[in-house]
Amino acid sequence: MAKIILLNKPFNVLSQFRKNDERQTLADFVKDATVNVAGRLDYDSEGLIVLTDNGLLQQQISNPKHQKWKTYWVQVEGQIGEEAILKLSRGVPLKDGMTRPAKVQNISEPDIWVRTPPVRERKSIPTSWIEISISEGRNRQIRRMTAAVGHPTLRLIRTTVGEWKLEDLLPGEYRELQVDAPKQASVNPRKKIRRLDQRPDRNRRWNSQNRKA
Repeated sequence: MAKIILLNKPFNVLSQFRKNDERQTLADFVKDATVNVAGRLDYDSEGLIVLTDNGLLQQQISNPKHQKWKTYWVQVEGQIGEEAILKLSRGVPLKDGMTRPAKVQNISEPDIWVRTPPVRERKSIPTSWIEISISEGRNRQIRRMTAAVGHPTLRLIRTTVGEWKLEDLLPGEYRELQVDAPKQASVNPRKKIRRLDQRPDRNRRWNSQNRKA
């Protein structure tokens, strides 16, 4: 079995256990030294972060090649429209390339905790909320995506990582689970590639041909 800890990471907390004299870290909330972060969350983002004591499971969760879908509630500046939603859904060009297609929809402001400190809003500019799911994890990707379509992110909350959900956890709270530990894939011996020097017959033929040349 593998241990999973689901933590609601508060705003302005580092996704690490190393001590930091100036900022809070995960160690201020989780005292279990056996677990490690499986997929980081930015310092200024909130919500679900997954921790595990199983190295293979950690790699499966955090490595983008496994395409674990992650869902976020995002408060953006301005009233986001269907055109911007469509662009986000199809993928937007960033400096490090085109993003994969995402699942995006408008949502009402969710019934969630008040952030401390609160979001800085401009009275002359409205805000709106979207739910967006992505299957990759580039640096500050959601923020760059919404900025690319003209709606800078004001608040970002991760609610889902793969099959795990934030549910009713409040900032700083966590829930511990036990799950089946993944098994290392076995190597099919028939697919092993033999080196040239392991094929004596072929080596002899090759040497004979070269001596005749």
